[in-house]
Amino acid sequence: MAPTEAQAARPAEHATVDRIVAGFVTALRSAGLDVPVGSAIAFRRSLDALGVDDRSAVFWAGRATLLHRPEDHELYDMVFASYWLRDAPVPVAVEEVVEQVTLLLDDGDDSGPRDDAEMSEGPTVTLRYSPQEVLGDKDFADCTVEELAEAHHMMAAMRLATAVRPSRRLVRSKRQRGVPDLRRTVRSSLQAHGEPMRRWFHEPARQPRRLVLLLDVSGSMESYVRALLRFVHVAVVGRRRVEAFAMGTRLSRLTRELGSRDPDRAFRAATAAVDDWSGGTRLGSSMRAFNDEWGVRGMARGAVVVILSDGWDRGEPEEMAEQMARLHRVAHRVVWVNPLKASPGYAPLAQGMAAALPYVDEFIEGHSVNSLQELGRVIAA
Repeated sequence: MAPTEAQAARPAEHATVDRIVAGFVTALRSAGLDVPVGSAIAFRRSLDALGVDDRSAVFWAGRATLLHRPEDHELYDMVFASYWLRDAPVPVAVEEVVEQVTLLLDDGDDSGPRDDAEMSEGPTVTLRYSPQEVLGDKDFADCTVEELAEAHHMMAAMRLATAVRPSRRLVRSKRQRGVPDLRRTVRSSLQAHGEPMRRWFHEPARQPRRLVLLLDVSGSMESYVRALLRFVHVAVVGRRRVEAFAMGTRLSRLTRELGSRDPDRAFRAATAAVDDWSGGTRLGSSMRAFNDEWGVRGMARGAVVVILSDGWDRGEPEEMAEQMARLHRVAHRVVWVNPLKASPGYAPLAQGMAAALPYVDEFIEGHSVNSLQELGRVIAA
């Protein structure tokens, strides 16, 4: 409704036109109206021609330039009366909308139909969880047979990489440094009438370091050895230059037995090859056998050696310390994986573990799928 003549006769406020227009547009937007910048500019230009003293002209100029929908007229009239005419603002009843949100837990089971009567008309938020995420942190000793099978399936998808080292073999270099490649330099100079416009170089090739896995198969490791053997199998069949051994009261090489891509066949072959499976523990003597027959002779030189054991040893700790020192001198890195490290309040107090720890570069957990994934990252570092 247009303002009356008495209301239109009120004096204009002493303020610039720009500030008045900006305040009015802000008031409209605060009330919920959508006022684009182009509409505000058109309203400002109309006031250049009409002025701000005639409230009726200002009223209709605003309606013509600032509004785009007929349903906004009523709200515009109330805001105009409050801002330009200083009338008491008309309260606008705003109904509070309570939105009902339905939460659905999606566990991946689509066999049963949902009861639509229990669902609200509002939006539905589906909460998803993956059983693999829950299983990733679960201790192997607490897993059921079905969960261990799922954990083995998750480990089968792992792809292991190891650190690389310079090789004696030379390859072409893209950089201007290294060993000069005279043959290539002379051959390329023939294209420039014998002038060596560019010099070419060789550089050492990079090859992965050998990975050696020593798995403790004694009775104290019975809760973890099947899962850890599955990890060792994945490493053997997944890449080259991997060696696997079992340690108990004696040392047994398992590289050939674990070479089958069938995990069940590989596991049966490995258990058949180890006479002292789930028996006693003599880590020190097993480490001596590895160093004397395999490691110091060349297998462990420059390699990443991973020992998977809880550290319980019936042998002499002095022998364990001596053999670990020998191994540490020739290996690139020595990583010890202890499934008991994740236990609350754990301390490396077992005599074998305490004797070996000064010669270990990385001491990590090995009780779950996630800890073995972390082991994969440590090996590749």
